[in-house]
Amino acid sequence: MRGEFWHAIEAGRRVQCDLCPRACKLQDGQRGFCFVRQARDGGIDLTSYGRASGFCIDPIEKNPLNHFFPGTSVLSFGTAGCNLGCRFCQNWDISKARELDKLQAQAQPEQIAKAARAAGCKSIAFTYNDPVIFAEYAVDPAHAAHELGLKTVAVTAGYISASARERFFAPMDATNVDLKAFSEHFYAKLCFAELGPVLETLCWLKQESRVWLEVTTLLIPGYNDSEAEVAQLVEWFAQHLGPHTPLHFTAYHPDYKLDAPATPAATLLRAREQARAVGLRHVYLGNLPLRGGQDTQCPGCGATVISRSTYRILDFRLDAHGACRDCGQRLAGHFEAEPGGFGPRRVPLTITP
Repeated sequence: MRGEFWHAIEAGRRVQCDLCPRACKLQDGQRGFCFVRQARDGGIDLTSYGRASGFCIDPIEKNPLNHFFPGTSVLSFGTAGCNLGCRFCQNWDISKARELDKLQAQAQPEQIAKAARAAGCKSIAFTYNDPVIFAEYAVDPAHAAHELGLKTVAVTAGYISASARERFFAPMDATNVDLKAFSEHFYAKLCFAELGPVLETLCWLKQESRVWLEVTTLLIPGYNDSEAEVAQLVEWFAQHLGPHTPLHFTAYHPDYKLDAPATPAATLLRAREQARAVGLRHVYLGNLPLRGGQDTQCPGCGATVISRSTYRILDFRLDAHGACRDCGQRLAGHFEAEPGGFGPRRVPLTITP
């Protein structure tokens, strides 16, 4: 499929991709860093359009999104490739794939939306690898989802150009942005990218869009988990994204090309205390079974209004407006009178073209 987000340069001898900050300049036949966008016949094609690594029904909390219709199910899918080169990637078998033949699942946008509705899903998530690189194959299914009354979610590293943000995020109802670290050195050495554009995306989402935002940071021992770096991160977060934007600290496990030990529970607990100390009200701990790590507290009275265990909601004390049933304080996010009951399941789904 002929993609958007490009323009001709050098009197048409090459084309430049305008989708992400890499601005790949390509001759005919060349692929961008992401692998799935290729220069062809004077333009750039999205070679993975209509093809996915697979479809699966997940709990919405797996994205993770804790303030976006808790307990509901989401139809998730991704493609191949990525525009970052993270040495610690935990979806490396998909994001580092360099063979489109691995994309065995095929479906058009309307088919995806109809399958999600038939399966009882509340939303569709573009995830696993980064949907920014398959933007057209996220935007089109997002519009199809809205036509059927479904919600849409983008799980992304936020490495997108300023010119492409509005087009990509316009049909998204919620996003979780993976803030890899809070240092340019980390982004350069471990992601082959830059921190600055990600921070710009986060500020744009919070200040100029209507998209519900939650943020995740994977804490890797010895790389981005120091008390000093976490302090810088949470202070910036409080100032620019506000105290009511949820922040998820998650534990690293050794994977792909990075040789680092697994994140201890003490690191997550310390990071949460640092975040709370600067006023952040919704700080979650993931990838480790820590008691209360996924619970939601009321910012007014401090009561636990959502109690969770491994994607299962144990107790829910919010009304239809997302207000605490004890004190009436309204929580930031999107809630209904009753939570979903999908629980900690993962259901592979086959969509017949």
